[in-house]
Amino acid sequence: MVLKRKVDVMREELEALSEKSRQGGGPSRIEAQHAKGKLTARERIDLLFDEGTFEELDAFVQHRATEFGMADRKYLGDAVVTGFGKIAGRVTFAFAQDFTVIGGTLSEVVAQKICKVMDLAANSGAPVVGLIDSGGARIQEGIDSLAGYSAIFQRNVRYSGVVPQISAMLGPAAGGAVYSPALTDFIMMVRGTGQLYITGPDVVKAATGEVVSHEELGGAEAHATKSGVCQFVWESEQECLEQIRRLLSFLPQNNMEEPPRQQSQDDPERRDRGLLHVVPDNPNQPYDMMDIILQVIDDGDFMEVHELYARNIIVGFARFDGRPVGIVAQQPDHLAGLLDINASTKAARFIRFCDAFNVPLVTFIDVPGYMPGTVQEYGGIIKHGAKLLFAYAEATVPKISVLVRKAYGGAYIAMSSKNLKGDVNYAWPTGQVAVMGAEGAVNIVYRDQIRSDADPEAKRAELIEEYERLFMNPYVAASRGLIDDVIDPADTRPKIIRALEMLDNKRETLPPKKHGSIPL
Repeated sequence: MVLKRKVDVMREELEALSEKSRQGGGPSRIEAQHAKGKLTARERIDLLFDEGTFEELDAFVQHRATEFGMADRKYLGDAVVTGFGKIAGRVTFAFAQDFTVIGGTLSEVVAQKICKVMDLAANSGAPVVGLIDSGGARIQEGIDSLAGYSAIFQRNVRYSGVVPQISAMLGPAAGGAVYSPALTDFIMMVRGTGQLYITGPDVVKAATGEVVSHEELGGAEAHATKSGVCQFVWESEQECLEQIRRLLSFLPQNNMEEPPRQQSQDDPERRDRGLLHVVPDNPNQPYDMMDIILQVIDDGDFMEVHELYARNIIVGFARFDGRPVGIVAQQPDHLAGLLDINASTKAARFIRFCDAFNVPLVTFIDVPGYMPGTVQEYGGIIKHGAKLLFAYAEATVPKISVLVRKAYGGAYIAMSSKNLKGDVNYAWPTGQVAVMGAEGAVNIVYRDQIRSDADPEAKRAELIEEYERLFMNPYVAASRGLIDDVIDPADTRPKIIRALEMLDNKRETLPPKKHGSIPL
């Protein structure tokens, strides 16, 4: 009889324990997870990371609770899988909540595991991705679970603007659990399974009498179109995880690095004469700003952020000659591209993210002003609109703008104007800069002259035409240095690329301070 060496026994024990940890809550709970159309935590990790690169941490950690029968409900690794690996060859950290283990609830040690991986990510200067699928705080652990959430929130805030933080809602999150995703840079949700709410439908019904389903209350559609809480909605977990990889391809590893350049096959000198025909002759006629954006960026590859929310403004990531940029643009096809509360907040948040991570900003402008009305005024358009001013003025990354059509009043100032330290401000010949539209200006400035004329309407039309010719063309602004160049629309792409090249080594610093006081 051959006796096993001690080291062989120990190896077998390691393999057995490792396999037990990989099983999470066990085969029956894995089957239940699959029956809901959901992947397990480790299946998600495998899809997120480059094959074979993920290194798990704390696979043998167990909770220490004993009350309420918890002493008999211990699982290796508890309810979260944590570790690091590579995405497109770049180091990335992640934690994936495991719903098969006690409903993915947050225990003291689960929080410790998450905090450890967040600390490692920040100290290593690499992004952190949270894959959320949890029943919330573990009630059996009481205050220890709540303290765990507090520790996670503290790190979300401390590392904000230091490393990119992305949350993917692949299951439920309720109560205090929703605030960690809300503190991260981007939230992705899977339609039909990802849910976020402070209080669930039962509590809502008991408190207010309102009857609402889980999906109506906190599903992807609600948060993408109404609350603006989530930036991306995807149809499946597989698509969501692939899009996280895509999003990271536009971003630097941390705030001390530049965004990663890619080799572009799209000619940097490419001109597009089709752009000459995008803007209608009628200044009040809508058109789709996406027709311009997709033509000038590399290969038409645009990752729109907040696509379904505040659609009067467009934000998202693209590349020019391989350089990642953040794009901000009015959408004349929706609410005439007016700035309202939601659009201002949406754009300001995106601009501040880009500035934090050294992503240059390219702005396409066609804005007739801020949205009028009591709903906007009572809702705080003054303070919310000021967020956009604050964000552009604060940003020190390269700022390039293209005035496509209108830029009126305070909205002109807000949209990366020269006086907010825009670096390069271009205009198409169709661009108009003014305090207000010609008709409104004429009605005020020439009121008496129009009233006294024998044919007031003919006189008004004559004065409007004269006002547009003398005061609303881009050459007036160019004559004062507020527009750097009036360009042929066909040259937009090469002009932007040359400006980005020129600004490659831009250095601008703000006065020493703890932080600014943005109007919240």
